[in-house]
Amino acid sequence: MRNKKIMYLHGFASSGLSGTVDILRNEFGEDVEIIAPDIPVDPVDALPLLRQIAADSKPDLAIGTSMGGMYAQMLHGITRICVNPSFALSKKSDIVYVGEHRWFNRRRDGAVKFAVTQRIVDNFAEMERHQFEGCREDDQRRCYALFGDEDTIGLPFRDVFESHYPGMSRMFHGGHRMNAEVVRHVLIPFIRENNLI
Repeated sequence: MRNKKIMYLHGFASSGLSGTVDILRNEFGEDVEIIAPDIPVDPVDALPLLRQIAADSKPDLAIGTSMGGMYAQMLHGITRICVNPSFALSKKSDIVYVGEHRWFNRRRDGAVKFAVTQRIVDNFAEMERHQFEGCREDDQRRCYALFGDEDTIGLPFRDVFESHYPGMSRMFHGGHRMNAEVVRHVLIPFIRENNLI
């Protein structure tokens, strides 16, 4: 019998080497393989890559936070959890602005900085216009969302999520960034209680 697999999709300016990945690996041990790619900045590159990784690795569960939650929602056919999904990054000029940014976490390629161009912002806007296409009735019970009650970025999108996945969102006490406490006391219990892995 093959090991179970979780695909973890990080937020904007983070990496697959985040602390969340470490907690998931420690919690589930050798019984669950954690697949956590570094997501490219440009969605034109990111979404096809993530869909290919999912097709190749066939994860049992995909978990995405913030930007990663937006991408996770689009991985139809897989059970997924979107934590504080940000469905409109192109409109968050305080986060995704044209110019130089620093990675929050170490990237596998060693990069410490990256640039966002107007083309990348425009590519986010174009993808966001189509992000709920392909959401079918037979997939609606396979996508969950967890929204922090103090989140000013993702929480406003709860109604949007519920309009496509009725009854599939839950609230938790916390802000936008998924810290270790939320991973341990919200995300992992949710996975176990719902037998998602």
